[in-house]
Amino acid sequence: MIFSACAFAKILNATLYLHREMDSNRSLSLDEPSLHWLREWIISPPYTDMKMFLIPPVVCLAAAILVIPSILFVIFSSISIRQETRYLLLGNALLCDLIYLIFYTLTAVLNGANLQLPKYACVLLLFLLAVTYCGGLLTAAAMVLDTYLAILFPLRYISILPSSRTKKLIVLIWLFSGFFPGIIFLVLMITQKPAQCPMNTCSVPVILVMTLHGDTAVKLCYVLSVTALFLCLSLILCCYIILYFKTRQSGIWKSIFSRASVTFLMHHTILFFYFSPLLAFVVETLLYINAVIGLRTGIWVSLTICNVLMVLPKALSPFLYGLRYREISSSLKFIFRMKRLGLVAPVVSP
Repeated sequence: MIFSACAFAKILNATLYLHREMDSNRSLSLDEPSLHWLREWIISPPYTDMKMFLIPPVVCLAAAILVIPSILFVIFSSISIRQETRYLLLGNALLCDLIYLIFYTLTAVLNGANLQLPKYACVLLLFLLAVTYCGGLLTAAAMVLDTYLAILFPLRYISILPSSRTKKLIVLIWLFSGFFPGIIFLVLMITQKPAQCPMNTCSVPVILVMTLHGDTAVKLCYVLSVTALFLCLSLILCCYIILYFKTRQSGIWKSIFSRASVTFLMHHTILFFYFSPLLAFVVETLLYINAVIGLRTGIWVSLTICNVLMVLPKALSPFLYGLRYREISSSLKFIFRMKRLGLVAPVVSP
């Protein structure tokens, strides 16, 4: 998408103003090479280099499409499987991940192809990305709480979280996933004044970097979003730690290659991939506002975070989560075996 020189002038004036106002703490200052690169980026972005960042989301989407629909089919086609809480939550998490990968890959491809979306289409796409990301994260938290209840309260687990209550919980997850981003989008639409030179971009990495040049409302929404995500991930980590200390006396952790140890390692691997983008965003923000890194580095780091770190756990989750369940893997093997037998024509002897 092509930025106008008018938009560059607006950003340049705002940046110079911030440089004068915040010169005492060296926050958000840009040197001359960075300003020149910013002008080139806005007027003529380096699409050849940016197309390299299309490879991770496209590959992750392809990997997810190969596995997630099959797992969802097994979950929702089997009456016995879809009656269990863990499988319902797993299906909802995989559905959120698949939708997020589809929408994010769509935005990345459109940006790489230099196609500009209408304003409201871009807003809707960004809103759906926020909803599906929050939905996946909240479902991951619900899966940890489900495991926590099943291990610590095995006799009361069925009465605490039956399948009927799980379905209501999933509906609440979707409602809350839309409520929090909806409030943020509504606040931004109300507080933002029409700009004389609007900057039309639907690139998530560029938007994340430019929020640091926004007004107080934009920065407040940014801080609240990052804080909420950190709290959710911290809750998941605390539950995992409590589960470990509660179950280490049972003997399931004696062998490094036991099923419990491998499952615990896989869960922490996914949790690490969820934590790493947020930590990278916070570090990048602190370095950027303190003028340790420039705008060029900030945008490339944001591209790496969004196009690699944020999509990678969503592509790995069906392999590390879904295929680990015996019922799902057995059902998939049975389906593929039946398809293979159906493709082989019977030989009729004369």
